[in-house]
Amino acid sequence: MRNTNTGAVLEAMILPALARGGYDCAMQVLVGERCGGGVHKVDAVATKDGAVVLVSLKWQQSKGTAEQKVPFEVMCLADAVRAQHAARAYLVLGGDGWTLRDYFTSGRLGDHLVHAGLVRVVTLEAFVRLANNAQL
Repeated sequence: MRNTNTGAVLEAMILPALARGGYDCAMQVLVGERCGGGVHKVDAVATKDGAVVLVSLKWQQSKGTAEQKVPFEVMCLADAVRAQHAARAYLVLGGDGWTLRDYFTSGRLGDHLVHAGLVRVVTLEAFVRLANNAQL
């Protein structure tokens, strides 16, 4: 049986960091449509000093399909930024089951996806540090 509670756990891990950094936060926010259709809901929208930041969370604790979803999520987040739903976006990778984590966080998706530069892919630890220090 698959554990589907990991998303809620990951959300609970970022909320204190966002609060400490002075961000107002809303969870599970609709930000338009995904590439190709369908609703696009992000895990969090953080706001500070009028700047809006979209946050999508992906958890991979063992080998699985989350890695295959990363490029599409980057595309959808970039579209949301381009549609002016936010100033920037983060895709946060949590868990230790990622085999491509270093590749995704290196920024090299930009070699393949034209608007990937609008989305920063980071580890959970890096996101917590950035949020704690109000540097999103």
